[in-house]
Amino acid sequence: MSAARDRLLTTATELFYAHGLHSVGIDRIVATAGVTRATLYRHFPSKDDLIVAYLSQADDALRARAAAVRAEGASPDEAIRTIARAIADDIERKGFRGCAFLNAAAEFPDASHPVHRAVLAHRTWFLDTMTALFAETGKGDEEAAARHFVMLRDGAMSAGCLADPEAVSETLLLGVKGLLTYRSRR
Repeated sequence: MSAARDRLLTTATELFYAHGLHSVGIDRIVATAGVTRATLYRHFPSKDDLIVAYLSQADDALRARAAAVRAEGASPDEAIRTIARAIADDIERKGFRGCAFLNAAAEFPDASHPVHRAVLAHRTWFLDTMTALFAETGKGDEEAAARHFVMLRDGAMSAGCLADPEAVSETLLLGVKGLLTYRSRR
């Protein structure tokens, strides 16, 4: 990645997350990154391409975190708890503004739009990852459990910027604990 492309993507990431995708214009990104419009368009042919790159970078980071959890060799239950704890830590992070993917979906509701498709690709991966983890527990009903986990996560990500982040994180972790405990008793 060239230094200019990296600076553009870093700048766009900070601005998009803090202010929203539609409200941040190309002029602001170019000025903040200290590059020309020509440089931006050489690396990203459109603002939509820049937004998709922003989401792809976030997706890559989350995939790497999930892979690291898996590589630690923890039990499936512990891996699920670790992923939930990472989500809770994100919610409690200063400057938290919700889930970048949920925010993008709200701004780009058209399912055929490239930004919306990037969101759906991430969500499909996340649901598939959680389904596989729940399947590894050997407790059955992995698809329902994974959907339940994703819904808990989505609610926590939405509530985390509207309510006390510590209480939201605690509620998320209790919900995941309950989900794992319930499945153990079946």
